[in-house]
This record gives sequence, structure tokens and C-alpha cells, in this order.
Amino acid sequence: MENKLDLNSPYEMDFSAIVKVQAPATVANMVCGFDILGFAVNEPYDQMQIRFQEKPGITIINDDDYNLPTDPEKNVAGAALLAMMEELPSNIGFELTIKKLIKPGSGVGSSAASSAGAVAAANRLLHHCFSKQDLVRFAMNGEKVASGVKHADNIAPCIYGGVTLIRSIFPLDIVALTAPPLFVTIVHPQIEVKTSDARSILQQKVLLKDAIKQWGNIAGLVAGLLQSDYALIGRSLEDVLIEPVRSILIPGFDQIKAQSKEAGALGGGISGSGPSIFMLSETEATAQKVAGVMHQIYNNLKLDHHTYVTTINHSGVRFVDSFITEDAAL
Repeated sequence: MENKLDLNSPYEMDFSAIVKVQAPATVANMVCGFDILGFAVNEPYDQMQIRFQEKPGITIINDDDYNLPTDPEKNVAGAALLAMMEELPSNIGFELTIKKLIKPGSGVGSSAASSAGAVAAANRLLHHCFSKQDLVRFAMNGEKVASGVKHADNIAPCIYGGVTLIRSIFPLDIVALTAPPLFVTIVHPQIEVKTSDARSILQQKVLLKDAIKQWGNIAGLVAGLLQSDYALIGRSLEDVLIEPVRSILIPGFDQIKAQSKEAGALGGGISGSGPSIFMLSETEATAQKVAGVMHQIYNNLKLDHHTYVTTINHSGVRFVDSFITEDAAL
């Protein structure tokens, strides 16, 4: 790819320029859509800041207590930026400051937020010389550091916003889906489930009858979203392949799912690889009621947890304070 900018120019390499972003949490899989469906939410989100630095390469500054690696090759945001920099002049350098508000290992796209936020912010510094699909391609390298796999079901909604379908990884083919208003309740029990561990326990072969049922649910869920058919969405939020295996890693999962639906939720399941659990509701009142159910169950289990009642984030990574005199849209 030929770079569109002359980054040797003083204008292009503006060392006073600073870009600050909020990179949203995401819910991957959407129950039946393993590795192909995901959506962004308005809360929680990571806060990130990037600027050019005088020396080539990447400097990472952690503004939180997670003690994540600052070696760019071992840091998900750094790996994403390194992939971007392969298509930029060799003299460029970035200083990236990360304040993680999405706990690593929480199952709501912590690694994707850092990866996507870094490349989206850098692209803003570069006056948007890369497309959204390019940014997904770069950010997937961060997911490979986190899980060993270049999956995009968290990355794509983080960059595109809303609900996204990953039709293909190689070649990359991302479809943005419309969706009716939905309220999202998320509970994060304070345990960690590593994505790599959650992937390692999955079956590599499935029965044809189970695959057919799963395909029907995926098609039904996509159709329900496009047609704003809440009942169809609810009927389609069923996973016969992944959830039965992964749910054993999450205390109280079956109870939360059953009682949330009794409280009026359309349905839901494991967020990404867990341990977070999400439920979709048609109204905020129902979503709040579901949050109360989740809270009560984990109180009874004496397990610390955080709950969020939020909505779908339709913009993806948000620019909150960019000291550059241009429009800040991706």
C-alpha cells in the first residue's frame, strides 16, 4: 500500500497534536454467532491518548494498575500499531498512553478496545489515511497477541460501531447490520477467563444436526435485527455448540440466564469468552430488572461482580479531545 502522506513534512508530523479517544467495550458472538457477530456498547470504555514522538518506534505508558506489558510486541495496542507502521515511513514514532477501564479478561473486548483504540487514534493523527477495514486488519494483530487468533468479532464493532457481521476473515469482509433499539445488561463476575483457555476447550468437530440448528439461529438473529423483530431475536439467541462447553467456567450461568428471561429479557449468554454474561431487553425497565436478578444471584453466591445497564454504541471509537483542526469522524 502506498502511503498518502508525506510524514517528513512539518505539517504532517505535528508534534503538538494530541488525539484522545474512548474505545468501547464489545460483546462478541451474540450467543450463536461464534467469531462472526458482535456489537459495541456505550459503557464501559478505555481511555487512550496518542501523539507523535521524535524517535521512531512506539512508547507505551500505562495509566492504570493492571501492569500490562509496555513492550509493543507484547502489548495488544502496540502490536496493532506495529502492523500499521509497516505501511508507514520508517521515521514515524508514536507515544501511546492507555487508561484501561475495561478489565483484562472480563469478556467484553478489553484487548479489542486497546487494539482498535490505538489504531483509530493514530489514524486521526495521520489525517485518516487508512480505511475502517484497514484499521480492523491492523487491530486484529492485537487480538493475536491476546488469544493466539486473529479474530475480528470484537474489533469490527469497536471500529465500525453498532452490530457487525464478519462474513470472512481472509479476505476480510465486514457487514454493518442495522438493529432496533436494545438495552444491554452485563454482569462481570470478578473472576478471569483467559480467551486462549476458553478457546482451547472447544470441540473441533460438531454434529451436522447441531450445525444446522446453529446456522438457523444465526440467520434468524440477523433477520430479527434487520426486521426489528424482537420475538425473532429472542428465539434466535440460542447456542448449541459453544455455550454448553464454556458455561461450565462461569459460576451461576444457568441460573442467571433462566431468571433473566423470566424477568423479561429477550435472551443472551456469554459475552465473548466470558466470564461476563449479557442479556438483551426491549426496554430499560426490563434491563434494570435483569440487573437486579444478576446482582441477587451473585450476592447469594458471595461472588464480587460489576453490572452495567447500557445501550448499543453506534459510533464505535469516539474522539473526545483531538487537538487537530479537522473533522474527527473516522
